[in-house]
Amino acid sequence: MPTIETTDLDGVVVISTRWFTDDRGSFTESYNEARWREAGIPQHFVQDNHVHSHKAGTLRGMHYQRRPHAQAKLVRALRGAIWDVVVDLRHGSPSFGQWRGFELSEQNRRQLLVPAGFAHGYITLTDNAEVMYKVDDVYAPGSEGGMAWNDSDLAIAWPLPPGGPILAQRDADLPRFADLPIDFTWEPRP
Repeated sequence: MPTIETTDLDGVVVISTRWFTDDRGSFTESYNEARWREAGIPQHFVQDNHVHSHKAGTLRGMHYQRRPHAQAKLVRALRGAIWDVVVDLRHGSPSFGQWRGFELSEQNRRQLLVPAGFAHGYITLTDNAEVMYKVDDVYAPGSEGGMAWNDSDLAIAWPLPPGGPILAQRDADLPRFADLPIDFTWEPRP
């Protein structure tokens, strides 16, 4: 059974699995849908994405998908380390517009569950970082959304390298948080 650490952002949880180590190496069951449902994680994941970033300081984000293809993500670092950031986009949520950051690394072996309704991004803390994440809906280009990673109103405390991040042009051109349409509304969980 995974160990679930709740956060103050409704639905965002940090997950640890039990690792078994011997002289050959180590093993974990990184995901088991039935056990995770028992632990309160209801998502049914349908796609895995694997990302490799060559250099520390590579920033990817802040992304999300709108309905009808909104996605929850289960994120982990397979190699190296990342600073993973989520921003609550759910209008009416007690944490609307708030962000949190989490270090995920091959050493701490933690996973982050990012529910639909959150913008998500990360910066690599090491060279040759590899990130794998599951999503509970397929990629749909017409549902893509994103927001500026450096919006001064949010003041996300990115651990930036001295020369600034390595960034795709499409991520540099995303709108500010205040200019986003209302794509999500908060629905309290029972």
